[in-house]
Amino acid sequence: MVTRREFLDTLAVGAAGLAINATAKSYAQIAGSNERLNFAVIGLNGRAYAHLSSLKANQAAANITCVCDVESNILARFAGGARQLGFDPATEKDFRKILERKDIDAVTIATPDHWHTPMAILALQAGKHVYVEKPCSHNPGEGALLVQAQQKYGKLVQMGTQQRSSPHTIAIIDKIHSGLIGRPYFAKCWYDNSRKSIGKGKEVPVPPTLDWDLWQGPAPRQPYKDNVQPYNWHWFRIWGTGETLNNGTHEVDVCRWSLGVDYPNRITSSGGRYAFNDDWQFYDTLVTSFEYDDKMISWTSASCNAMHTYNRGRGSVIEGTTGSVLVDRDGYEVYDLHGKKTGEFKVAANQQTSTSDLIGADSMTDAHFANFIAAIRKGEKLNASVSIGNVAVTMLQLSNIAWFVNRELNLDPANGKIKNDAEAMKYWSREYEPGWAPKI
Repeated sequence: MVTRREFLDTLAVGAAGLAINATAKSYAQIAGSNERLNFAVIGLNGRAYAHLSSLKANQAAANITCVCDVESNILARFAGGARQLGFDPATEKDFRKILERKDIDAVTIATPDHWHTPMAILALQAGKHVYVEKPCSHNPGEGALLVQAQQKYGKLVQMGTQQRSSPHTIAIIDKIHSGLIGRPYFAKCWYDNSRKSIGKGKEVPVPPTLDWDLWQGPAPRQPYKDNVQPYNWHWFRIWGTGETLNNGTHEVDVCRWSLGVDYPNRITSSGGRYAFNDDWQFYDTLVTSFEYDDKMISWTSASCNAMHTYNRGRGSVIEGTTGSVLVDRDGYEVYDLHGKKTGEFKVAANQQTSTSDLIGADSMTDAHFANFIAAIRKGEKLNASVSIGNVAVTMLQLSNIAWFVNRELNLDPANGKIKNDAEAMKYWSREYEPGWAPKI
């Protein structure tokens, strides 16, 4: 019997014929099979396979009605994988046709970052609930607009910070808030990986399988180069948001959740592209500080050197007046003021995660989808509504801005806007391809 992760990894490279052992999670029985929510999955490379896996885990309450991607081979491969799992989705290249359909209740968005807010807003306007991967926006202005759109149109928007639905993370943060380590005042988090160079891209003809114009969508038009699609767009500012938003969103969200804080007063950010000389437009190494009146969060990113911190590729340490907690996706450890371990919890070995896993199918994502479904069906509170998720996203986008302008940013902690710095505020939004700017 193969594991679900092995199965999904196999699907991702196009192999077929395996079986999956998927167990429905806590909310799987919230609706009968004839009352299932109809989902459309949009953007089908990588993380979308975790969406597929989690909708399978919640199949008693969810059906995949349609799948969508602008690249025909990716679309065909994903649709085939969905059919292996018992779904029978229609296929579409243009997501706007999905939004016209009255039989779709919710969409999940796993596209490149520059699409997240424009697509989510159009989905809300079409009366759909939205599950959008982090980051929920490409820039701070978009995030604020998406929060406003959700409030205006009244449908639910869950952001894919799935650790918000992790039972052990919920439990340990509740304990921190109840005084486990005294008054928490400092949280530090990190992400380490060993990514390779993306080289110098060459302009080449657009592959016949790809609709390059629709892929770019709201972003100003660029020639097609051979080192962008399907993953390296993360490292180009016009489409991506760098490692900080790619992975830091998760850990910084856990830190601010633990400390009970929102927007900071000041942000400093320093680093650079040190490992390689290539087309990568962000840093590979970055250190950021988010400063509050009496608390602080630090974020460290090391994209190209997997020398782990605390023997982990990613995680957070919360320090308080009487002790500390180390928490990651696989469990937590509790320490006293002298660094002596006083307690710990570990998830089962077959549920542990990998820093280099680009799909991330796991029980946390199952629970996050279950929470989303229960919120739609039964009014349960979302664990990561966009109004909550957008705070960490905006903080990290401001971290990028501090790096762009190479100076400290002073913020209005009520809304995160930059004070007394017109140059930095130019990065609050972006230029759009004519006709594609999101509006509510």
